[in-house]
Amino acid sequence: MTDFAQRRTVMVDTQVRPSDVTKFPVIQAMLTIPREEFVPPAKRAVAYSGENLDIGHGRVLLEPRTLAKMVDALDIQPQDLVLDLACGYGYSSAVISRMAEAVVAIEDHEEMSAEAERRLAEAGVFNVAVLNAPLAEGAPKQGPYDAILIGGAVEEVPGAIIDQLKEGGRIAALFSEGRLGVVRIGHRLNGRVNWRYAFNAHAPVLAGFAKERGFSL
Repeated sequence: MTDFAQRRTVMVDTQVRPSDVTKFPVIQAMLTIPREEFVPPAKRAVAYSGENLDIGHGRVLLEPRTLAKMVDALDIQPQDLVLDLACGYGYSSAVISRMAEAVVAIEDHEEMSAEAERRLAEAGVFNVAVLNAPLAEGAPKQGPYDAILIGGAVEEVPGAIIDQLKEGGRIAALFSEGRLGVVRIGHRLNGRVNWRYAFNAHAPVLAGFAKERGFSL
């Protein structure tokens, strides 16, 4: 029988703590949320590996280091409303739920969003609302948001998403730049988002977040 609790501890001690993740709520969430419950059954045994995990339907579960550092940099507060884009089966939402007042999770694959809702409920997470909707549209009716996490790579962040960020709010996005990927944290000030470099990471580009390619002869 697999000791997943021990694997969680090893994940935190070898992938999260050494990556300059210092906020106690982030570490505690990663230690307690059962990551293996938020992946397809066939992937449970590799749920704690230190790489992006293909969970189907063009979606990956971000490697523990990347997710932990993104959440850490967002500095989520107990009163915050957070938008989690491309939530997959709900793991990132479950982690964020431990820090925020509420989470709105978006997944564009209908079966996956239904599974996320079920798995979050089974894990006793009740402050997350899962919506089945196009990722690039977000959830404007539920916003604006104190923080936004995008659970995959982007080439650009649509204006519709930026518009849902509160003044003074924070957004974490992994920008795909050729072979490299760069996570940047944006702060919205005076209606504009100012981005700063956070760390390097990589993931597939999400549908709806690629740059429009101009037509040329």
